[in-house]
Amino acid sequence: MSARPAGRVVGLVDDLMDRSRLGAIDGIAFTREPTACAGASVVLVDLARHAAAIPAIVDAAPHARIVAFGSHVDTDALDEAARAGATVVLPRSQFLRDPVAVVAALLGD
Repeated sequence: MSARPAGRVVGLVDDLMDRSRLGAIDGIAFTREPTACAGASVVLVDLARHAAAIPAIVDAAPHARIVAFGSHVDTDALDEAARAGATVVLPRSQFLRDPVAVVAALLGD
């Protein structure tokens, strides 16, 4: 199932398996640069590789909803993401179960 969200969605996600699951979000753009998130409505952040980028994302896209996801056993990274400004912080397995629904809920669809 594919869905075109009512807003720009950007993913800081390098893992190809994760990217393939996020491909269900029609129009998602992937980047490695927090500054490329400017103008985004939702930014998806893989904490395994981009946890340190959250403050820069907040600066570049102050109105974006940030979804951070990571290992369920790395509670320090999950907690730090929330402190750094992530709107939603989820274990990877929970987020990737239905990423379209998570994005749609944030966009009010």
